[in-house]
Amino acid sequence: MNYSFEYIDIILLAMIAGFIFLRLRGILGKRTGYDGKSAPQFEKIIKNINIEKKANIEKKVKYNETFDKKAKEEFLKGAKIAYETIITDFSDNDNKLTTSKPLLSKKIYDQFNSALIERNKNQHSAEITFIGVESATVKEHKQIDKILEVTVDFVAEIITCIRDKDKKIISGDPEKVKKIYDTWVFSRNINSKNPNWQLIETLT
Repeated sequence: MNYSFEYIDIILLAMIAGFIFLRLRGILGKRTGYDGKSAPQFEKIIKNINIEKKANIEKKVKYNETFDKKAKEEFLKGAKIAYETIITDFSDNDNKLTTSKPLLSKKIYDQFNSALIERNKNQHSAEITFIGVESATVKEHKQIDKILEVTVDFVAEIITCIRDKDKKIISGDPEKVKKIYDTWVFSRNINSKNPNWQLIETLT
């Protein structure tokens, strides 16, 4: 009887060993890592990504092509008006932004408004005579997703001065024409119903 139990134990051990061997072979025999060809679902994803990239490039190229000489001239007409409106509104003596507010992004509005609050706190007032824009040139134009951005170099002439509470001049000259140079960035969302561009950055 003891021998028969030993034989049974040996047979059971052999069966277990065989089972483990088959399991290891099944696992170790499988391929792992990249075998040179993507799975069909990944090929489809990559294809879609490439199509999307191509569409974005074509859209950007289309925008660049349509921003031709005529488009630039039309844009610059509006940009000059916006420039004069913003400069005049910022420089008048009420220390408030009124007519130019729709033309300013929140960031620029907050910056300008902070300066006006400080000027009002010091009881200073500004006087300005805007002579005109001498030149306005498109320096750069681009599209980022749905946002169009145009950078413009302005050269303008103004007469301006700042007075204190006693009307004494503390800066500027009310009788001297001053030439100013500015580089501004305007932006517009092409999906927006509002056709107006907004000033989003002042580089100089």
